[in-house]
Amino acid sequence: MHNIITISREYGSGGRDVGRMLADQLSVPVYDKEIMHMAAERSGLPVDYVEKKAEKVKTPFWQNLQRLSLNVPNVRIHSGYNSLAVAKAMMSNTTEVKNDADRLFHAQAEVVREIATKGGCVIIGRCAGYILRDHPLLLSVFVRSLFEDRVNRAIKTYNYTEKTAAADVQKVDKHRANYYQYYTKQTWGAASNYDLVINTSRTGIKGAVEIIKSMVNVIQT
Repeated sequence: MHNIITISREYGSGGRDVGRMLADQLSVPVYDKEIMHMAAERSGLPVDYVEKKAEKVKTPFWQNLQRLSLNVPNVRIHSGYNSLAVAKAMMSNTTEVKNDADRLFHAQAEVVREIATKGGCVIIGRCAGYILRDHPLLLSVFVRSLFEDRVNRAIKTYNYTEKTAAADVQKVDKHRANYYQYYTKQTWGAASNYDLVINTSRTGIKGAVEIIKSMVNVIQT
C-alpha cells in the first residue's frame, strides 16, 4: 500500500512541482486546489470565496476577538464584519455571526481525511500533514529553498519585477505561517513538525523527488 505523502512548502520553493512529479512517478493521485473545490461544495461557500481565502486567516487582533466571542453566548464573528458591527453584536448578545474561515478549514479537513482512506496519494498544502498526523502511512514533507531562489522562481513564473516578486514571496509565506499556527498551534516550517525537510536550492526539483521516493521505500520495508 502506498504512503500518504503531504507536501507543505515555502512559496516559490517548487513544492507544488515536487508533489506533482512525485505523484506521477509513484502513479498515485495528487490533490491540491481540488481540495478547495471539494470543501466549497461541502461547506456551501462560494468557490471564488474559497479560492480567495485559501490559507489565510485574520490578523492576531481578529483572532483574539474571535476567541473572545466564544465566551459570549450566541455570538460568532464573521470574517466580513467590520469592528463596529462586531462590537454591536457582542454588546447586544443576540446576533449570531458565523466564522466562514473556520467552517472552510473544517470542511477541508474532512475532505483530506476522506482522501486518505482511498489509498496512496500526494496532498499539497491545506495543513494535511497535521490533519493526518496519526495516520500510520503518513510521510509529511516540508519543501523550502533560499529566498533569492524563490524570488527568481516567482519572476520567471509570473513575470514579476524583482521588487514585486520579493514582496509576494514574503506575503504568501506570512499568510501560510499564520494559517498553520492558527489551526495547528504549531510553528510552520519547524523541522520537528515534519518527517522530512528538503531544500530545493540544493537538491533541485528532481533531486527532491528522488529523496522522497527513497524515504518511501525505507518506510515501506
